[in-house]
Amino acid sequence: MAQGWKQAWRSFYYEGAPEAPDPVLRPGHVALIVIDVQNTYLQREDPATLQGEALARWHRWTPFHERMRGVVIPTLQRLIAAFRAGGHPVVFARIAALLPDGRDRSLSQRKPGWNDLLLPKDAWESQIVPELAPRADEIVVTKTTDSALTGTNLRLVLANMGITHAVVGGIFTDQCVSSTVRSLADESFEVLLVEDACAAGSQDLHEQELRILNRIYCEVMSAEELLGFLPGAA
Repeated sequence: MAQGWKQAWRSFYYEGAPEAPDPVLRPGHVALIVIDVQNTYLQREDPATLQGEALARWHRWTPFHERMRGVVIPTLQRLIAAFRAGGHPVVFARIAALLPDGRDRSLSQRKPGWNDLLLPKDAWESQIVPELAPRADEIVVTKTTDSALTGTNLRLVLANMGITHAVVGGIFTDQCVSSTVRSLADESFEVLLVEDACAAGSQDLHEQELRILNRIYCEVMSAEELLGFLPGAA
């Protein structure tokens, strides 16, 4: 198989680093973690009802929505199907406040600005999008932090399950995905970040974060490359 991932996404720090070894993914020891692909981030207003800055902002976010619909969600669907078919765990994380007023949220989830979203745990906005709906027997962790490990018992759950390798996708590459990848790496999980299963608010932010994370916190590769290592993948 092509090994483009071994040289792609290298930052200044790792320009001369040795190539990464091929990951060894073993049944029972690899899990897919899908981060924050929730209704609130995919809904859009009718642009005909907007004007001024609101309309300009709608257009600024259009590339993100096009990538989500055209690339990220289809890629995640493919990964989820492959993991399920191979008997590998699929885990979902979502941002949701446990209290109606959201006072349980971490500071990163309530600073003034774009991050300041109140997502009560039972609200439609906080649910995983229907296209990626978790099965009844799959783990869904609710977090009030950026990292899916920091604000939940996910690290303990993964360790209890014998997971050594975490395959990560979702949104946003430079925020909750990045925080989760870093936390997983700090807890000594081997992390594989699927670049076409992620998106940031802009493509530039997405690509910058991939280069920052690659090699030290994770190995960045495409879904096609990842599936070449996954036991039981079609």
